[in-house]
Amino acid sequence: MTSRVAVMGSGSWGTAFAMILADAGCDVMMWARRQEVADAINAGCNDAYLPELRLPPSVRATVDPTEALGGAEIVVLAVPSQTLRENLTRWGGAIPRRAPVVSLLKGVELCTTMRMSQVIAEVADVGDDRIVVVSGPNLAHEIALRQPAAGVVACRDMATAERVAGACAAPWFRPYTDTDVIGAEVCGATKNVVALASGMAEGLGFGDNTKATIITRGLAEMTRLGLALGADPQTFMGLAGVGDLIATCMSPLSRNHSFGVRLGRGLTVAQATAELRTTTEGVKSCESILTLAQQHDVDMPICEQVVAVIRDGHPVGEIGPRLMSRDLKAEKH
Repeated sequence: MTSRVAVMGSGSWGTAFAMILADAGCDVMMWARRQEVADAINAGCNDAYLPELRLPPSVRATVDPTEALGGAEIVVLAVPSQTLRENLTRWGGAIPRRAPVVSLLKGVELCTTMRMSQVIAEVADVGDDRIVVVSGPNLAHEIALRQPAAGVVACRDMATAERVAGACAAPWFRPYTDTDVIGAEVCGATKNVVALASGMAEGLGFGDNTKATIITRGLAEMTRLGLALGADPQTFMGLAGVGDLIATCMSPLSRNHSFGVRLGRGLTVAQATAELRTTTEGVKSCESILTLAQQHDVDMPICEQVVAVIRDGHPVGEIGPRLMSRDLKAEKH
């Protein structure tokens, strides 16, 4: 049965996910902020974000959020995480009352330290049984090439998770259902910060031993935070955890990794932002993730050092010595 899906946002991952939905048999209406992007999508492409992708005719676009949401059986949120509250305040009331609301967002809100599902529940008045989180190793450019991939579709209500999974089960994309929304969100947000650190190490000229150390210890940090918030420890060993962490920390297609590489090579945050010209979620969310960890008395030294560079302007070269000279204590490796 064909589903009518609204994808609210027209960036790289939102566009790639729209293609997944279309290949799975859905009719997709995307919302774009700019008319030129909507026009390009209606012409079968989105060259501003994914020039290599040709969209199926079942993907259309509009700049009118009410039009995009009208009659939607599933609503997918694909806006930058730090703009979610503002966007939902504007058009969240038009979300159909029975539609599952799917978050592709990977961040923690500044000031409130709320996860994206909490923002959705508060601003759009959506119940937990309708909030779905999609996460996993899904680099948009590889998705655009229809390379085999998988992801986690998490909702506290398994029936809703299965409904959304059915809508995005394409021949080359396999969704796995879960009920651990907290774990999926913590993984999705914190892996971006670890990827920044991994990129910085590469930019400084360090090799695979260093990057493997950062990835492994980053996994320990994200797991500690997730457990403190009530997540299932198994989530961190799966696609949303280890899978997404490896892809984001190692691939040159990862914006967070690429941003970190630029910092390691000597660019400032402003220069790296201008050069990449896309939203880098780890840069936006690292401070709120660290604040959330401190609120729950969770030790996250890698995140702490990334914040020192991003927010406080500390030299990238200081990260290694600071992490390596930390007091030795009883930590599981």
